[in-house]
Amino acid sequence: MGHDSEWAPYISRLPRPEEMHNTIFWSEGELEMIRQSSVYQETINQRSQIQQEFLAIRTALKNFPETFESITYEDFMHAYALVTSRAWGSTKGYSLIPFADFLNHDGTSESIVLSDEDKLFSEVLADRNYTPGEQVLIRYGKFSNATLLLDFGFTLPYNIHDQVQIQGSIPHHDNLREMKLELLKRHHRPVSKDDNGFSSSMDSFTIKEIRSGSGKGKGIPQSLRAFARVQCCTSPQELSDLVEEAAQHDGRLARRPLTNNCREIKAHQMLISTLTQLAEDYDASVKSLGPVSSPVTCERLSHRRQMARDLLSGELRILESASAWLKNYCATLTATDSHRDGVCSTKLSRRRTEGRDII
Repeated sequence: MGHDSEWAPYISRLPRPEEMHNTIFWSEGELEMIRQSSVYQETINQRSQIQQEFLAIRTALKNFPETFESITYEDFMHAYALVTSRAWGSTKGYSLIPFADFLNHDGTSESIVLSDEDKLFSEVLADRNYTPGEQVLIRYGKFSNATLLLDFGFTLPYNIHDQVQIQGSIPHHDNLREMKLELLKRHHRPVSKDDNGFSSSMDSFTIKEIRSGSGKGKGIPQSLRAFARVQCCTSPQELSDLVEEAAQHDGRLARRPLTNNCREIKAHQMLISTLTQLAEDYDASVKSLGPVSSPVTCERLSHRRQMARDLLSGELRILESASAWLKNYCATLTATDSHRDGVCSTKLSRRRTEGRDII
């Protein structure tokens, strides 16, 4: 135990609380910088979870006063963050691997850590040749800046794995609200409950970056587009048609484009409106952080402000890519409708002309 432990040299090199930047260590003022992101609420939830776990074990700790008498909530939160950010999983559970957890993260790296549980050793397989003295990087996972900031305490200036969570809701003034909620619940979109146990009309969706505005829209979840199609229905018959269509195919509700192009366009325009508003809010949040070169007296605040900028800018980029694809999708449908109407008009004109000729 303590300095006599064989692990003391390793433990002494683990970061201290003031050196960690996981958002659970941020002040309320610092958290305000990322209020626009889902990381804000996730941080609050994680703090609450840590506190509940500390309260649960505090009684047990009191049984060993000679060892744990001075353990505080802050100490427990520090230990919690160290373990969750550095532990490696195995069939026997989670464990810290000295030295391996000192390797830094690169989202594009293919280097991996392998462990042999029987021989009790781990090794890193590099993805390329390294020169002497060069830092060896590994990939913790395909993590977004939101995950990196929340769980590890750092961000990347440009993260190819960035994503953003958005909320979809059925308005309370919608006359078909209860029917829509029931259909969404029945077709595997669980209706969430708030802290008081009341059903909520909110659904969470994760959007990833769309590389091409004219592609298939990979990055926008089909469940989000289905949600929008359900939301734009204005009659029980339209909802019944969606149910019948689902039964005729794979059972998933509103996964196919609506047969009425106008309704399909309206559903996606609703998404565009939501994403556009979110993008404007994100842009305002990024600008509120001030220019990159603006002076900050506190080094820690400067570092965390840059991480907030990386987080928000990345999520803004995702929103803009999704919005661009949706606009292109609607424009394509509109052009298709216009072309179809034009062809029909031309055929009708020819028939009338031919009729006059016959007459």
